[in-house]
Amino acid sequence: MERSRVLLVDAAPGALLGRELERLLGHGLAVTLNLRRVADGAGARAGWGGRVDFTDFDPFDEAALLAETVRDGLGHHAVKSRAGVPLRAAFLAGAARPGLAHPLRVIGRAGAGTDHVELAAAARHGVAVTHTPGSNAAAVAEFALAQLLALTRGLRSYDEAAHRGEWRAATAPPKELSELTLGIVGPGRIGLALAGRASALGMEVQAFSRRPATTSAPSAPDLAPAPASAPHLTPASASALHPTPAPGSAPLAPRPNRSLPDLLATSDVVSLHLPLTPETRGLIGRAELALMRPGAILLNTARGGIVDEQALADALRDPAHPLAAAAVDTFEHEHAAFASPLFGLPNALLTPHVAGMTRTAMATAALRCADHIAALLAGRPEGIPVVTA
Repeated sequence: MERSRVLLVDAAPGALLGRELERLLGHGLAVTLNLRRVADGAGARAGWGGRVDFTDFDPFDEAALLAETVRDGLGHHAVKSRAGVPLRAAFLAGAARPGLAHPLRVIGRAGAGTDHVELAAAARHGVAVTHTPGSNAAAVAEFALAQLLALTRGLRSYDEAAHRGEWRAATAPPKELSELTLGIVGPGRIGLALAGRASALGMEVQAFSRRPATTSAPSAPDLAPAPASAPHLTPASASALHPTPAPGSAPLAPRPNRSLPDLLATSDVVSLHLPLTPETRGLIGRAELALMRPGAILLNTARGGIVDEQALADALRDPAHPLAAAAVDTFEHEHAAFASPLFGLPNALLTPHVAGMTRTAMATAALRCADHIAALLAGRPEGIPVVTA
């Protein structure tokens, strides 16, 4: 029986590549590895030649991506990526066309979120879309906490001054974390993981959820990562929770707010943890930023399109605006198209979408994605997260 073919558009980095390939091959899949973003392409050829096929193309070039996916009329049953390579209607139509020997059936994302896929088009062509929610929850929560600490304690300005040989004392002593309220927009797996860490440090934590809960709020052991059925908190489901833990006690789940405006107006730090959907695109714009507390900080490790970047840049340039600083890890335009009106702003801490890139998170995502792809290709969808339009 012929093996199912999988194209690794964007393979796991470094030593994780070997683990990912072994996992896919162990499932009996035929693998084509794109070497474009493999650091040691020659080493990969030497080590894996004869076991996998190779190609080399820019995955963000849609024409090249389609050409390599359907080369020689063979096609691939599955395409796997990790960096959010856009998979739009034209690609899906070409990669899943019936005339191919192996039309596309599965798209796998080693990471959380599927906004890079045109889901309606995937559904039209019978392509299942899977990802690995929760695989990077701890990593992103830690990164958001690092952003919070860097901005609240002014670490970057001290570092820059010290490198210039300046001994800069604090002009105004900052507040400690226990004096601050953290507002989490989207208390899912990552949001709850951050809530546990922040409340353990003494912060008051509150949350805004777009969806009602069906069960009670999770207890502390469920904070990171939460299972696929984790509830979204509402005031009704968590009204009895104290906002911060008692000394020496385990951290509690965040206290929900009744509305986004309420959360923005009552939080010293706002951290975004939502998927990018038509409903969340542009969720944080000029009007929302104007509602924030004086001296507030915004953290975005979710998706760039959730925040109006021009509105954010204008707010950070205005000394009279209540927003004091922002840390942004995700942008509207990324990779080769990276551009932002936030460039050059001293109160904007910018990083290139690396919040979830720890060794553990990336290994978990890569191996779990391989398992998901194999299960779907084998007709075993039970328990596999499949996203629909």
